[in-house]
Amino acid sequence: MSTDRIEKRVVLRAPRSRVWRAISDAKEFGTWFRISLDGPFAAGKTVRGSHGSFKVDIQVERIEPERYFSYRWHPYPERPSGGLTRPEPMTLVEFTLEEAEGGTRAHDCRVGVRSDPARAPGRGVSA
Repeated sequence: MSTDRIEKRVVLRAPRSRVWRAISDAKEFGTWFRISLDGPFAAGKTVRGSHGSFKVDIQVERIEPERYFSYRWHPYPERPSGGLTRPEPMTLVEFTLEEAEGGTRAHDCRVGVRSDPARAPGRGVSA
């Protein structure tokens, strides 16, 4: 069993077009994740986001309208004092949507997930 992968499947009581808009429209995505983004999502484009001192680069990989959206990012990109926490590969996030009885089946898969010991419960972030 892979320890660097998180997967979740759920049926949402909403049409696929609405779920698609929530995950692929940068403004709605930003509202959902509480970050401000500097532009729209487009395959091959990097969009910068921020929430207070938190900064993130979202590298959009692939978009298949109303079916598949994928991007890469660093879950813990910077420490408060600056600098990357580690030079590891970015986490790949994939959303796959399909019709389901009563709504939309969504599959959320994150590959390359690693924990950051400095952010573990009960520990502060060290500089």
